[in-house]
Amino acid sequence: MPMPKTRFIDRFLTWQLKHISQRNFVLLLSLITGAISGLAAVVLKTTVYYTNYLLTYGFKAEGENWLYLAYPIIGIFFTVIFVTYFVKDNIGHGISKVLYSISRNNGILKRHNSYSSMIGSTITVGFGGSVGLEAPIVLTGASIGSNMGRAFRLSYRDIILLIGCGSAGAIAGIFKAPIAGIVFALEVLMLDLTMASLLPLLISAVTGAVIASSLMGKEVLFSFTVTNPFSLGNIPFYMILGVFAGFVSLYFTKADFFIEGKFSKITKSWQKLLIGGLSLSILIFFLPPLYGEGYEGLKAILNGNGDNLLNSSFFYQFKDNGLVFIGFLLLVILIKVVAMAITTGSGGVGGIFAPCLFVGGVTGFFFTRLIGYFTTIHLPEKNFALAGMAGIMSGVMHAPLTAIFLIAEITGGYQFIIPLMITSTISYLTINYFEPHSIYTKRLAQDGQLITHHKDKALLSLMKIDPLIEKDFNTIGPDATLGDLVKVVSQSKRNVFPVVDEYDNFKGVVFINDVRNIIFKPEMYDDTYVRNLMFMPDTLVEINETMEDVAQKFHNTVHYNLPVLSGGKYIGFLSRANVFSAYRKMLKEFSEE
Repeated sequence: MPMPKTRFIDRFLTWQLKHISQRNFVLLLSLITGAISGLAAVVLKTTVYYTNYLLTYGFKAEGENWLYLAYPIIGIFFTVIFVTYFVKDNIGHGISKVLYSISRNNGILKRHNSYSSMIGSTITVGFGGSVGLEAPIVLTGASIGSNMGRAFRLSYRDIILLIGCGSAGAIAGIFKAPIAGIVFALEVLMLDLTMASLLPLLISAVTGAVIASSLMGKEVLFSFTVTNPFSLGNIPFYMILGVFAGFVSLYFTKADFFIEGKFSKITKSWQKLLIGGLSLSILIFFLPPLYGEGYEGLKAILNGNGDNLLNSSFFYQFKDNGLVFIGFLLLVILIKVVAMAITTGSGGVGGIFAPCLFVGGVTGFFFTRLIGYFTTIHLPEKNFALAGMAGIMSGVMHAPLTAIFLIAEITGGYQFIIPLMITSTISYLTINYFEPHSIYTKRLAQDGQLITHHKDKALLSLMKIDPLIEKDFNTIGPDATLGDLVKVVSQSKRNVFPVVDEYDNFKGVVFINDVRNIIFKPEMYDDTYVRNLMFMPDTLVEINETMEDVAQKFHNTVHYNLPVLSGGKYIGFLSRANVFSAYRKMLKEFSEE
C-alpha cells in the first residue's frame, strides 16, 4: 500500500510545481490544517460534554457526592489502559511535546498524536479528571500540521509553520478566539513574526474559529459581556491583583512540578493509578468545583452566582458565613493545582490551560470577597474574575499577550483591555523574577532541550556533522620517520596531518608550522619519528555530538580545524570556516520571505 500512496503524492507534487506556487500551496495547506484543527476542537468539546452530561446529569449524579469518589479513578484507569495497550507512547504534556518537536525533532510529531490525545483527554476529563482539553487539542492540531507538511515534503521552515497553524486553529476553535490563536502560536511556540508566517496563521485561526462557531455557536466555551464599566479608581486594585496572581502562578508551577516529580518516582503504573486515583476522588468528593475542567464554576462566577461553588460540597452548611466562604475559595485555589498534578501524574491526559483559567477566575473572585469582607470597598466581582484569569494564565504560561487577547475576545470586546493589560503584565513580571521559564518550557529547559526561544540554537540543531566533515587530510602513522612525513607533505594540500595507527585509532596531529624548521634537514629524516613530533589536540569532536556543541568548542578555542572521532577512530576534520559558511547559508534560507 505505501507504494501507490507515494506515487500519488509524487504525481500531485509534480502537478503542484507546475500550477501552484510554493507560497500559495502553503497558504492552501494552512487553510486545510485550520479547518481540520477547528473540527477536531468541536469533536473533542462535544464528546467530553456529552460524556460529562451522561455521568452527572443523565444518571442524576448531581447532589450525590459519593459518585465523585468513583468517576475520576475510573477515568484515569481507562486512560492508562488506552495509553499502555493501544497507544504505547507517552501522550501527556502536549504543548511541551510540540515545543520539543520544534526544538530537537525537526518538527516531527507522531501520527497517533493527531487523535490519541483527543481520546485520552476525553476519557480523563469526561470522568472528572481535573485538567483541561486545550493542550491535547493543540497537540492534535500541531500533529495534523506536522504530518501534512511531511507528507507533502515541505521544508523544515514550512513544517514548523504548519505546526503553528494547527495550534492556532485549535486554540481559535476551542475558544472561538482567532486573535488569541495567532498570538499563542507566536508567543508560546515562538514562531517568527513575518508576513510569510502571519498570513498562514491568520488563515488557520480564522478557519478554525469559523468551523467551531458554525457548528457550536456560543456553546464553544462560554460567552460573557462586560457590563460593569472600567473605573480608573480600581487601577490600584488591579495592580495588587497582578502581584497576587504572580505569586499564585509561582505556587501553581512549583506545586505542579513537585507533585508530578513525586509520581514520576513511582515505577509501577498500578501504584500510580491507585494512589493518584483515590487521592483525586477524595479531593473532588470534598471540593466538587475541582471536577473536570472547571468551566461550570467559571460560568457561575461570571453570571453572578459564585456562591453556587459551595453546592454539593461539605462546606455548604456554612454558606452564610462570609469568612468560611473566603477560606473555601482559597482552598479551591490551592487544591485545584494539586488535583491537576495528581491527574496527570497518575496517568491522566490533559493540560493546564483550563486549570489556569479556573484558578484565575476563582483568584479574582476571592480577591474581591477578601477586600469586601475586611473593608467597605465593593469591587466588581465579574471584572476581577476576568482579570484574575488573564493574570494566572500570563504568569503560569509566561504568555501575557495570549492571556490579554483571549480574555478580551471571549468577553466580546476590548473595553476591558486596560485592566487585563495591567494585571497580566504585573503577574508576568512578578513570577518572572522568581521563575524564568513557563510551565511548558521548564521541563525542556531543565534537560537542555529548549531552543525554540533561541534562533541561533534552532538553526544549529538542524545542521548535521556528517556533511561538513572534510576527509582530504593525508594521514601518517606514529612510527613513520620525518622522511616519510616529508613525502606526505609534498602530496598534500593541507597543513595539518592526522596521526593514526594501523587500526585508524587517532593518536594526534602534526602541524606543518611545528616541523617547518626541520623538514629541510635530510640528516634528520631517518632517525626522527612522527611520534616525537605529534601532539594531542586539547579539543576533539565526537561524531554523535550536536552542532551546538561543536560551535561552542570553536568558540572556546583558537583552533581552525577540529578532529572528528568515532569511538577513538579518526574520521576527518571540521573546519571553522566550513561550519560558519553552512550556518550562514541556512540563516539566509530562513530569513527569506
